[in-house]
Amino acid sequence: MSRQTAKTVRRSTKTARRTTAKTAKKSPKSARGAAKQTAKSARKPAAKRARSASSTVARAPSVSPEAMAAMIRTASPPVQPAATFDMPVRAHRYQVGETVYYTSPTFGRAAATGSYTVVKLLPSEGDDYQYRIKSSGEAFERVAKESQLDRA
Repeated sequence: MSRQTAKTVRRSTKTARRTTAKTAKKSPKSARGAAKQTAKSARKPAAKRARSASSTVARAPSVSPEAMAAMIRTASPPVQPAATFDMPVRAHRYQVGETVYYTSPTFGRAAATGSYTVVKLLPSEGDDYQYRIKSSGEAFERVAKESQLDRA
């Protein structure tokens, strides 16, 4: 064996020893790493050991598909339907563009009674539908209830 090959063999065995020593230090699964871990945990006070043990995440056990199929599934309790009141659907009496006669209310400020044109249909307020009406003699529109209007 030449001098060169002997050197290379020594180097390779030296590097092989180093890598095994490094892996032994890194992995706690090896005997040396496991011994270090138990020595460390033995040095900790009991309260700290309990805290570190509780900090680990507990995982739910896995359930096999057979066990899932065997689980009892119960139906939810019956739900009562919400009470609905069937009110008769009533449409507006007057349509947009129709001419109506407006009678102002007796209380409050007296408005100009006369003929008006329905501009817009509004939703009901209580029992009466509302309308937006406009007179040709006025620059503004009014809101009137259906009970205040008559056919012209």
